[in-house]
Amino acid sequence: MATPTTTQPALHVTTKVLPGNRIEIQLPADAVMGEEVDVFVVLPEPSKREQFDLLTFIEAARKRYANRPAEDIDRQIRTEREAWDS
Repeated sequence: MATPTTTQPALHVTTKVLPGNRIEIQLPADAVMGEEVDVFVVLPEPSKREQFDLLTFIEAARKRYANRPAEDIDRQIRTEREAWDS
């Protein structure tokens, strides 16, 4: 047979990390000053996003346009600049 447990009041607060890796929590007015409380901090999971690597991007662009003549690139740039002026 399971032993009954008492229910403790709990408060769920979301806050931001402050400078110096500190947090600040505002308790409700009925909290007793000087009373000890337990605080649990749940950190967010690390981002699953892939980090952007500029060198990998440049290398991929060079491979993609490896055989493109300089005149073609100059023509495209000139066309883009002309479009900005219109």
